Amino acid sequence: MLPLKEKDKPIVQKLLSAGCCARCVLRFCCVSVQAAYRQPQQDTLKELQAFISSTENSKAESTEENTKSHGAAGSEPPDDPPSKRAKLAPGVADAPSEEDAAAVVKLKDGESCVCVVCLGILQELCGTTQAVKIAEAVKAEKYEFDTLVLSVSLPAQLCVREHSCWLHVKKEMREKSVALDKDDVVQVKEAFKWIMQGQVAKALGGVAVVTRSLFEVGVEFTHPETDADCHFLASSCPDCFKPTKNKQSVFTRMAVVKALEKISDGKFLKHYPCPPAQPTSSCSPRDVQCLHVSVFVAGRYNKFCRSLPQTPWVIDGERRMESSVEELIAAPVLSSFRAGGFNFSSSGREDVDVRTLGNGETHFIYLSIFLKLHLQRISSPEVFLFSVLVQLAGRPFAMELLNPHRSRLSKVEMKQLQETINNSSDKIRVRDLQIVTREAMSRMKEGEEEKTKSYTALVWTQKPIQSEDITFIDDIKDLTLDQKTPLRVLHRRALAIRQRVIHSMSTRFLDSHHFYLGLKTQAGTYIKEFVHGDFGRTKPNLCQLLKTDTDILELDVESVDVDWPPSIPE
Repeated sequence: MLPLKEKDKPIVQKLLSAGCCARCVLRFCCVSVQAAYRQPQQDTLKELQAFISSTENSKAESTEENTKSHGAAGSEPPDDPPSKRAKLAPGVADAPSEEDAAAVVKLKDGESCVCVVCLGILQELCGTTQAVKIAEAVKAEKYEFDTLVLSVSLPAQLCVREHSCWLHVKKEMREKSVALDKDDVVQVKEAFKWIMQGQVAKALGGVAVVTRSLFEVGVEFTHPETDADCHFLASSCPDCFKPTKNKQSVFTRMAVVKALEKISDGKFLKHYPCPPAQPTSSCSPRDVQCLHVSVFVAGRYNKFCRSLPQTPWVIDGERRMESSVEELIAAPVLSSFRAGGFNFSSSGREDVDVRTLGNGETHFIYLSIFLKLHLQRISSPEVFLFSVLVQLAGRPFAMELLNPHRSRLSKVEMKQLQETINNSSDKIRVRDLQIVTREAMSRMKEGEEEKTKSYTALVWTQKPIQSEDITFIDDIKDLTLDQKTPLRVLHRRALAIRQRVIHSMSTRFLDSHHFYLGLKTQAGTYIKEFVHGDFGRTKPNLCQLLKTDTDILELDVESVDVDWPPSIPE
């Protein structure tokens, strides 16, 4: 039995006569029992007709009993006027109008009509056949998932048609002093999900269809025949419809809903029929869209090449370098996760001619070297030293993998992926490759402004120097720089003066014109500009300190002091 009440009878009659399907009638009667929507629509229609008939019959019987009781008392009632006798005739009490009755009869005869509100979505488009089509489309995409959520995209004109039917019913209810709140009406997409979730799950072999999942299956419906239903709103509420670059039409569902909230009932009824006109065709389901939420992969990378940019280097549409750190890492990762795209980010970035080597774990490195050389009797300490530095080195990076078809890799598979990246090129190396959460990404970004970084620069001096000429630099601590945006990045960064701190420096003399300069600085410090001064845009600078022109020949990143991502034991 449908959970309907006596007050629902006029709504049922009104909507059936307007051309609503049985399930839309339930929606407007605010029926929220999901099982009521899952039964075959023809069965629901029969119950609705029985509900109307039983109510009419009970009133007719009541009238007949009253007539008999008057007769039994021996008091014949006076003859009624013809109009009154017609109104009280048995079986006709409170009967629907001729128009309503014709519509109900037509439905009884089994003639299939497209619903004036849902445009067929809750009729033939809501059954086993459609569920199988959705399941087959999902299987063809070959996603790996444990659960899924079903989403529905409906034509915007459904909002207009629903509003029209609601006004149609509200007028009837107002006359009978019965309140009907539009917010209590069950939405089409909710009813669709209630009906289809179980069927789609069954067609997919029992996969759980839940309200929240990492994997979404979207079903979109269109109805070109009624696209013009929304157009009158543009003149009535022009401020609700503003063109945007990303939208093909200004009549988005949100814009239409906003306009319907603003427009008065009178103005709406002046421009749009109530109830809506009967459509000749049902909605058309478009391709099923599958979407998995992003997966985040993090790690650390080393760059050993001085002709490799971090990201693709394209100027005026022309590529300057054949590859990049991003591309060398991304290609194997995308292949393993079968992702549709990616976003690459890192804790800072190095210039194309800058290598990224150590990570500042000096004490641990030295201890490891000592222990392994001693215990394993390494015959080639130089090679071993390089391997240890590589194992403990790198700039933190993360990749957001868009719409991955695989969302999980085992530890063994992640290790194999890391080896695949490392074997693909001698220009880079990655370590600590792992899947992380979106929230954990913020840890990496902390290093861009708040943490410290260490560098080694090969410096050239115009004037000849001796080792004692540079020793004073070792004593300089927490030197504050005023750095105007460098000329070389002015095309992509706003002109400003930024204060940065060099916490400490150390020197190692090479010859009369060259020495190594070690720096530990605040993240975001422009090292090259500190060395050559950038035409005085960085103050103070090394030229001023040494009282001679200086330039930087080579630069290496030795440390990015961000304790993220967590280290994975080899």
